[in-house]
Amino acid sequence: MKTKQILLTVGISAVTAFGVMFGYTKFMQRNNYAGQPAGIPSNYKLAGFFDNNTPPGTTDFTQPAQAALPTVVHIKTKTNAKQVSNNLPKTQKSPFSDFFNDDIFEQFFGGRGNTYIPEQKASGSGVIISDDGYIVTNNHVVENADEVTVTLNNKKSYSAKVVGRDPAYDLAVIKIDATGLPFLLYGNSDDVKIGQWVLAIGYPLNLETTVTAGIVSAKARSIGINKSTKTSSAVESFIQTDAAVNMGNSGGALINTNGQLIGINSAIASPTGYYSGYSYAIPVNIVKKVVDDMIKYGTVQRAYLGVTYASDGISDEEKKANGIKEGNGVFVTGISKGGAAEAAGIKKGDFITKVNGTAVASSAEMVEQVTRYKPSDKVSITYERDGKEYTTNVTLKNSAGTFDIVKEDNGVVAKLGADLVNLDSKKAKEYGIPGGVIVKKINEGALNDQTRMRDGFIIIKVNDTDVKNVDDLKKIVGADKSIIISGFYPGSDGIFDYPITLE
Repeated sequence: MKTKQILLTVGISAVTAFGVMFGYTKFMQRNNYAGQPAGIPSNYKLAGFFDNNTPPGTTDFTQPAQAALPTVVHIKTKTNAKQVSNNLPKTQKSPFSDFFNDDIFEQFFGGRGNTYIPEQKASGSGVIISDDGYIVTNNHVVENADEVTVTLNNKKSYSAKVVGRDPAYDLAVIKIDATGLPFLLYGNSDDVKIGQWVLAIGYPLNLETTVTAGIVSAKARSIGINKSTKTSSAVESFIQTDAAVNMGNSGGALINTNGQLIGINSAIASPTGYYSGYSYAIPVNIVKKVVDDMIKYGTVQRAYLGVTYASDGISDEEKKANGIKEGNGVFVTGISKGGAAEAAGIKKGDFITKVNGTAVASSAEMVEQVTRYKPSDKVSITYERDGKEYTTNVTLKNSAGTFDIVKEDNGVVAKLGADLVNLDSKKAKEYGIPGGVIVKKINEGALNDQTRMRDGFIIIKVNDTDVKNVDDLKKIVGADKSIIISGFYPGSDGIFDYPITLE
């Protein structure tokens, strides 16, 4: 009897256990979010780590790192000791400004002597992009350098020359006299996805080649760092990553797991100056265009759409004050007279939503797309106006408002640091002069550092020789290091002289 009871108890327990396991399995099958739950429409997807319960393979960075390491170089620079004029910066008034115009005061009394700046040394990184020695790096790595030395991964060192540089992009091209070099292949930064693995390679903190890994945490990020260099029309559309980048990484490579270049490391977000969690790289699709221009023309062929636009992240109060409506895309706050957009019929109040069919939701994205083209290129611009969508073809122009290719200036305009345009013949006749050059905007350079010249100044002479156009200016300025620029401000009396020493 007892034996039968025991067998019965065991049987009931087995059946019960089997039933519980069967029910639990069915329950888990219905609620396993890695797949598609029952009762949910097929077009509705829930996030899961794995598809079909298959874990991902192990991530291995050794192959892309080994492919890229020989192509990333150490750049060391030396800036010779020099004396700098102590003229007041344009933003600071002289103590006599209540009695004298500051420009007149400096004309008669000059500056306050010179400051001695000792020899300076710095280092950064660069990426070999051709087997005959062309290297891309950041502008701020080689800017003002009197000597540039490149050390390869195999410890060989070369003297380098600067082919071209542009602070608006914070990019520069240098060249060493070598052949048969390993070089990094370009990837496509448009294909970069948020969350994908990337590697940063460079020479941080004067260490040997260093590789760090992270993921892409954002795209088309603008952080205002290029604008802080006083450059005109800065281009910022960074790839943001959490790969560790420190001082010395500037100009180094950001690569994908296929070993392709997708960006040039340029900046970090840090209250201390050292890596604090985020780093920023210039997308390779911008790099390619800038590098090609510098090698072919000696300077970047920058195209302009001819619009002003609302900054991203503008507050509700600012929107209300400026009459900015809610909408998709980039809100146009103004149109440049004679610019490309005006000729194409784009107006203040439009929302630009696409450039050549590529959606742009921020000003950084729009600028990134436009900056890939050169003056005279045609692009399609899609915009919204009063709830309707329109598409128009726009022929882009240069900063002077023409379709011309900008010629290499042997560094003259770059050293002066200004956007220069020819004075219109009608205006010249109105002023009673044969011609002149308008200082449209003063950026970083000699005019900003050594004078109190303001935007809008019209240059009519250099070293007492007439200047009728920008070409005249380049010829005269390029012939002498010590010059005196003479001209006037529209609406003001008198001629102003600005002495400058070009390094």
